[in-house]
Amino acid sequence: MDIVILAVVIAVVVLGALGGLIVGSRRKKQLPPPPPAAPDITAPPAEPHVGDEAETPREEPRRTIEEVDLPDGSAPVVVEEPPTEAPEIEIPEPTAGRLVRLRARLSRSQNALGQGLLTLLSREHLDEDTWEEIEDTLLTADVGVQPTQELVERLRERVKVLGTRTPEELRTLLREEMITLVGRDMDRTVKTEPEDRKPGIVLVVGVNGTGKTTTTGKLARVLVADGQSVVLGAADTFRAAAADQLQTWGERVGAYTVRGPEGGDPASVAFDAVKEGKEMGANVVLIDTAGRLHTKTGLMDELGKVKRVVEKQAPVDEVLLVLDATTGQNGLVQARVFAEVVDITGIVLTKLDGTAKGGIVVAVQRELGVPVKLVGLGEGADDLAPFEPEAFVDALIGE
Repeated sequence: MDIVILAVVIAVVVLGALGGLIVGSRRKKQLPPPPPAAPDITAPPAEPHVGDEAETPREEPRRTIEEVDLPDGSAPVVVEEPPTEAPEIEIPEPTAGRLVRLRARLSRSQNALGQGLLTLLSREHLDEDTWEEIEDTLLTADVGVQPTQELVERLRERVKVLGTRTPEELRTLLREEMITLVGRDMDRTVKTEPEDRKPGIVLVVGVNGTGKTTTTGKLARVLVADGQSVVLGAADTFRAAAADQLQTWGERVGAYTVRGPEGGDPASVAFDAVKEGKEMGANVVLIDTAGRLHTKTGLMDELGKVKRVVEKQAPVDEVLLVLDATTGQNGLVQARVFAEVVDITGIVLTKLDGTAKGGIVVAVQRELGVPVKLVGLGEGADDLAPFEPEAFVDALIGE
């Protein structure tokens, strides 16, 4: 029994010793590291001044708010804008005799029509083949079938009666017959000065590409050159920049332009232009309409609407149809359709200098029964001329 008790005591002692060793070793492993030594703290470097090294800030004298000069607010700062210069007003060339001055521009038509006819008529024997060539020359120049037949018949009769045919006699003969064909007695005055009221109202119509807006601007120059004051109505609201283009033409001669929003109602712009022209006491209101395709029935109806709306204020004195001379017989198709919508009172033929089809003057007059009143003979600002039959024929057949 004693032995057992002794063994138990020894076991307890051994276990206690082992437990102490284990706990001691664990404590040694879990001891935290010694705290680091405190770092040397230095003051942060001062912000350097321009050109200085970083250093401790220096004490500098400071001003109080009472010592600072502040604006008193009595004189506000005014920013002067550069003065905007008004566009220089141009003085257009006088229109009297302008077609005579521009006669050299008809050189292509002269070679094809006038000189061609003179050459054929100067042949020693005028047989049927020669007369057929004369007819072909006239038809090629777009004189038209009926006018060509009339002219050839008269030439035949007069040549037969004349007998001898000197160059001067032939030229005089051809000149007289062509002036008769073109129409000496037609009234070609652009009606812009009604007797009972002001302003005169001119509606400018035509298809796209004929130079209608440019023609309106040039017509304004013609009227200003004749001493009239002009208001322009930019009723072509569908073509981009048409109003800007017309306004630029107007500014060059001092004409005021009435315009509306792009895509707006053309009739409203036309109405406002006439109203403005009345208030300003202008002599003439020129209304540039949209360049409608003659195949668009709805757009043609709208052109009729523009005319009806304008006439609520005053009658329209002139409706000028602008035709491109280079289109030839196709221009006659356009003329027919426009004549059905509005009462055409005059024709403006543009680009007559760039075509050998000078006979279109005769054909379009016969088609509509209205005179050619103006012709365009170039790209210059003053290249629109009042039409004069004698000067036109003289330019075609030469001296």
